[in-house]
Amino acid sequence: MPYPSRGRRRDRGQVALEYLGFLPVLIVVAMAAVQLGLIAYTAQQAGTAARAGARSASLDGSAQEACATAVSDWLADGTSCPSSYGGDEVTVTATVDIPSIVPGWDFGDATRTATMPLDH
Repeated sequence: MPYPSRGRRRDRGQVALEYLGFLPVLIVVAMAAVQLGLIAYTAQQAGTAARAGARSASLDGSAQEACATAVSDWLADGTSCPSSYGGDEVTVTATVDIPSIVPGWDFGDATRTATMPLDH
């Protein structure tokens, strides 16, 4: 049997077409994994910003400046850290805008709060 049968000749491109059909699913799964990692990283950065802001505000410093310095440079523009004083402590709430890798999708903000005693 030196020649391939007619049935095998028709199946030659089937694997390539199946792969091309599955490729968009793989891309969506990869983008979702990257976006989840980005959300977790932004939440971690918000916690770091809140602690740094509260530490700075407890020492009579600027909470906003310390917050912006504590986060990655590419997240600093979307960071706000208002502080509130009550009794012998200061509370700073850091809000960091979660970036999106898919245009048009908005994941909101990551918000974390830290409280430190005032250093008199």
